[in-house]
Amino acid sequence: MIEDCGMWKEKFIKYLRYEKNYSSLTEISYLKDLSQFEAFITQMCGKFDCLAIDSDLIRIWISQLMEDRLTPRTVNRKLSAVKSFFKYLKRMGVVERNPAEMVSGPKTAKKLPTFVNHKDLDAVLDDSLAYSDDFQGHRDQFIIELLYLTGMRRAELIALKDVDIDFSTCTLRVTGKRNKQRIIPFTDDTKEKLKKYIETRDAEIVNKSPFLFVKQSGEPLYPKLVYSIVRNHLDSIPTLSKKSPHTLRHSFATGMLNNGAEINAVKELLGHSSLASTEVYTHVTFDELKRVYQNAHPRAK
Repeated sequence: MIEDCGMWKEKFIKYLRYEKNYSSLTEISYLKDLSQFEAFITQMCGKFDCLAIDSDLIRIWISQLMEDRLTPRTVNRKLSAVKSFFKYLKRMGVVERNPAEMVSGPKTAKKLPTFVNHKDLDAVLDDSLAYSDDFQGHRDQFIIELLYLTGMRRAELIALKDVDIDFSTCTLRVTGKRNKQRIIPFTDDTKEKLKKYIETRDAEIVNKSPFLFVKQSGEPLYPKLVYSIVRNHLDSIPTLSKKSPHTLRHSFATGMLNNGAEINAVKELLGHSSLASTEVYTHVTFDELKRVYQNAHPRAK
């Protein structure tokens, strides 16, 4: 039996890549977390031995991470990577049990997602002076609008290609996490804006690309650029604490539920794998309902 956990770590990362179809970012995150765990175990035990690792060692590691002032969320992510690794080792017959299975991470405070109300976002999108009157300005404005109208993730927007658009049915084919695809509908108004954007893009961009959104050079966008575009324009809302592409995703979900959409329908549109991920938005809508009640009812003040 091979006890070298270092070699099994590499096999595990390949398993995530080729069999689980995890994204490259997730793969990098797992590798980083497991490498840190490997360094800790090697320091404690002299080598990274799969069979020598028990739950007590893992708990000591968790305690050290907390002493290093890592956030509970980060610690739990690292623990999740170790749990998945040992689950894989057990499946491969390397270990008889998962020593991380019963180890609990620190409790995390549940933060409700930040969202923009429809009126404020309309003001952002309708402020013509905020966008330059060229391809880049039209692109930036449409990026913000499409993120809000569809609830898609930043990475999903960057990966969109012209072939993913079906104008006959007014739908977008979006590729989400683990290469799962879903169909998102759009309105006739969005259809006309899509056509106008593509027409402007093709007239101004010399280097053709299969991607829907591109830079002036014709190259596809990158995550930091999309973040900057959204943040720069949401900066005009002073009361907004977080100003990112994900804020627009939160705004989409909250707006849908506030206007009577079924939670399962919102789940499918967001591409969530479980209903629990979508249910957080019901707390947001309830908080909004309480706020409206307190502001409107004469006896609530």
